[in-house]
Amino acid sequence: MCKENEKFKELFLDSIMVKNLCIEKGFQSLTKIGNVCVNTIISGGKLMFCGNGGSAADAQHLAAEMLIRLRPTHNRSGIPAISLAQDTSTITACGNDLGYDKIYERIIKSLGKPNDCLIALTTSGNSKNIISSMQVAKEMKINVFGFLGSNGGKALKYCDECFLVPSNNTGRIQETHITAGHALMEYIEDKLLDIEYIKLEERT
Repeated sequence: MCKENEKFKELFLDSIMVKNLCIEKGFQSLTKIGNVCVNTIISGGKLMFCGNGGSAADAQHLAAEMLIRLRPTHNRSGIPAISLAQDTSTITACGNDLGYDKIYERIIKSLGKPNDCLIALTTSGNSKNIISSMQVAKEMKINVFGFLGSNGGKALKYCDECFLVPSNNTGRIQETHITAGHALMEYIEDKLLDIEYIKLEERT
């Protein structure tokens, strides 16, 4: 194998190793998060996702999976979810007028309701806008869940439950977050289908 190919192999194996460490730890936290999310949805609440950079993209990705469709074999009605990384006008207005650290806090105060679920994705666990979103969510009686990395950072103490990736590498953490996120969304979808809160629809 040529040197260039070895680099790709090394990165793939590193990603697999991190995921294997998660398997060894078990997935009790994801089960707990999933069950609370299901109860929130059937009681009329919603899921809110937030993150920065690549984690903001993952937050949007997971919200879209709920709102539109997760699996091509599972056509069903939308599940209430929203990414807190709003349009550029909202983001830049908040950054200019209130400060970027307030962006998620502001939206939660505007849109969040008691018993909603906040799922915050952060590799460091120390982003100020994530911490403030968790703090205000807890004050509003919103369930707070973290997708974290390494030791969890400052965000750990604000989580009602968290999925913690045992790695200090940002790329490996984000790769594992999206794998766990997909698994969590499937778990939630399956639970809602099992109790017939949502139903499969005919393909058109």
